[in-house]
Amino acid sequence: MEFEDVVRGRRMVRTYDPDRPVGREVLGRILDLAVRAPSAGFSQGWDFVVLSTPEQVERFWDATAPGEGEADRWLRGMRTAPALILCLSDRDAYLDRYAEPDKGWTDRDEARWPVPYWDVDTGMASMIILLAAVDAGLAGCFFGVPPERREAVLETFTIPAGRRIVGVISLGHPPAPGTDRRSPSLRRGRRGVEEVSHEGTFGNPFRP
Repeated sequence: MEFEDVVRGRRMVRTYDPDRPVGREVLGRILDLAVRAPSAGFSQGWDFVVLSTPEQVERFWDATAPGEGEADRWLRGMRTAPALILCLSDRDAYLDRYAEPDKGWTDRDEARWPVPYWDVDTGMASMIILLAAVDAGLAGCFFGVPPERREAVLETFTIPAGRRIVGVISLGHPPAPGTDRRSPSLRRGRRGVEEVSHEGTFGNPFRP
């Protein structure tokens, strides 16, 4: 696919064809692209926990989902995804990297960072996963883990306490047309370039 088609074709899909697994080779290609995301100081402070068997995926939902009686339509659709990728950030990888001689922040002070680049960089890698999925003919959705469930996920998958769950990506083959409910939030409409881009000073619209 052309890159522009990939970007325009990407959307958050919440229902999948449960009878079509995502092959390990495809997952490998997607992750090989993800690790080419930029990272501050080439710290590469990310990890990806791949869940690609029914048992692995079910363990995730057991650790995060409410009781079956509370399951809403969103959850029922998401549970049809045959693969999940947990996207983790590693703050210490950045603090350690910038304490090295060529950077020189030997105090490892987190306050030096204007924003948590470990989360930003993991987010950029996550976007590459979503785009690579579209290019591979797959659908995907990025979603979060509720704060009160994060410890359960860390324990379930033996994730070190120093890692933070930035988000989870569900992957699978698109369902039959008309079976995936588009988000009602889309009614808000997409903000145009002139609304969000400013030329020279804030408030002066950039007009291509």
